[in-house]
Amino acid sequence: MVEHLKKTPLFEVYPNYNGKIIDFGGWALPVQFSGILEEHEAVRTRAGLFDVSHMGELAVTGADALANIQKWITNDASKLADGQAVYSPICYEHGGCVDDLIVYKKGDDNYLIVVNAANTEKDYEWLKQNSFGDVRIENISAAVAQLALQGPLAEQVLQKMTSTDLSQIKFFWFLDSVEIASVKCLVSRTGYTGEDGFELYCDASDVAKLWDSILATGKEDGVLPIGLGARDTLRFEARLPLYGQELSETITPLEAGLGFFVKLDKGDFIGREALAKQKEAGLSRKLVGFEMLERGIPRTHYEVQVNGETIGEVTTGTMGPTVKKNIGLALIDAKFATIGQEIDVIIRNKPVKGVLIKTPFYKRQK
Repeated sequence: MVEHLKKTPLFEVYPNYNGKIIDFGGWALPVQFSGILEEHEAVRTRAGLFDVSHMGELAVTGADALANIQKWITNDASKLADGQAVYSPICYEHGGCVDDLIVYKKGDDNYLIVVNAANTEKDYEWLKQNSFGDVRIENISAAVAQLALQGPLAEQVLQKMTSTDLSQIKFFWFLDSVEIASVKCLVSRTGYTGEDGFELYCDASDVAKLWDSILATGKEDGVLPIGLGARDTLRFEARLPLYGQELSETITPLEAGLGFFVKLDKGDFIGREALAKQKEAGLSRKLVGFEMLERGIPRTHYEVQVNGETIGEVTTGTMGPTVKKNIGLALIDAKFATIGQEIDVIIRNKPVKGVLIKTPFYKRQK
C-alpha cells in the first residue's frame, strides 16, 4: 500500500517505534505509535516528538522579497525583526484561502515560508505566478526535514542537548544554526498543539539522528513519539485550524475566526478587496465551537440543524481527550452563532443535541 506514497526521511525509522502507517494526503505517515490517547496526554502533561517533515518549505530571497510576501499574505510581515516569525492565511482574489502558513524572517531579503504538505506544489506555483521584481522562490522541501517537540517539558528536554540558551527564544521567534545533539537546526518556538514547544528544521540527511537523540534524551521525562491522530486532537482542542476543514478555497479567514491575522490597513494584498467587502457587509457564516449534550461523536461534514433547518456543517469533531467531552467546530449561518444556542448534529440520520460554547476548548496554564 505504501509503495506509491511519498515518504519523509524518517520513514525507515518508524518501525523501530511501532509506527502505524496510513496514507495522509499522498504521504506514508504514522497515525500513531503507542496509541492516540496516550500520545495526546504525553504532549499535554510532558512532551511529545512529531515528524512533520512532510510540510513544505519555500525559500524566498531577493530585494523585493518582502514586497512580494506583503502582496501574498493577509498578515503584515513588514513589522518582523530578523529572527521573528508570523502566521498568516494566503487568499485568492475572492477571499477564499489558498493555504495558511508561517513566514520566518532570516534577513531583509531572506525569508523561509512553511506551508501545508498537501498544498506545497500548489502554493509554490501560486507564489511564482503572483511574483514581481527581484525575487527568487525556491521549493527546498526535499532538502529540509522538520521535527516538532511539544509540551510543558519541551524546553527542559531540548536544553539538555544544546549549549544555546533556549529560554531566550520567545513565542514566534527563532534562532538559526543551533546545534542540537551536534545537528545544525533552525529552532523556532512555534507549534500546532496549544502547548509550549519548538519546531526544528534541519538537513534531511540529519533528521534520523536528531529524532533518535531527542527520544533517547527525553526518555526519563516520558517523551513519546507522536502520530497524526494525536496531532489532530491536540490542534483541535486548541482551536487551531486545519486546511481543508476550517479553511479552504470556499472559506475565508474572516469566516474561520482568523480576523486577527487579516490586516486590511497594511496596504494591498491578494483578496483584500473581497475581505474588506465581507467585513463591511457582515459575515453570513461563522466558525463556532460546540459540545454534545446527548451521546454521539460529531464528525467532519455532519449536518448541523436548528428546528429541522440545516444551518451548516461540522468541520472537525471528536471526543476531546483533555476536556473529556464530545466536541466540534462547525461553520454555520451567522445568525445562529451565539454562545448557548442549541443545535442538532445529524449523526446516522438522527438529530443529536448539542450547544454552542466558547473556544478554544483547551487553553494551557501559562
